[in-house]
Amino acid sequence: MILIWIKESSPKARLIAFMSESGTSATTPYDSLGGESAVRRFVDRFYDLMENEAEYAALRAMHAPDLAPMRRSLTGFLTGWLGGPRHWFEENVGVCVMSAHAVLPISAETSQQWTDAMARALAESDVDADLATRMNDAFGKMAGGMARMAANRNN
Repeated sequence: MILIWIKESSPKARLIAFMSESGTSATTPYDSLGGESAVRRFVDRFYDLMENEAEYAALRAMHAPDLAPMRRSLTGFLTGWLGGPRHWFEENVGVCVMSAHAVLPISAETSQQWTDAMARALAESDVDADLATRMNDAFGKMAGGMARMAANRNN
């Protein structure tokens, strides 16, 4: 299987489909994962790790005491990003993930904590290893970009 990324007219990109080697569409990553319940499962695992593991303390400190709104928001965002229902994008018209995080003091350390926690969450949620690798590559690029934006803002 080959993953296809589609850039939209806005800065948002989404992973919309698997393509077979012959070039025919197979299914979305969202479907391959098992739908919203699977997305919610790895998002919940991500926030559980962030909340309970000392190695993610700096990342946890950047968030509000109540993580429930963030759990819902990240689940909604990833659902649409992975090719599922786009409700989050319809409710947050014009919101770019990069700009939404621009006010946060994201450092190389917290960026790495985010990608490490997400990689663990995907692995511990039995997400297909190939899909998890591709998702983690994209997450690493996003998190690294956010850290660079914060560093440039502070210079």
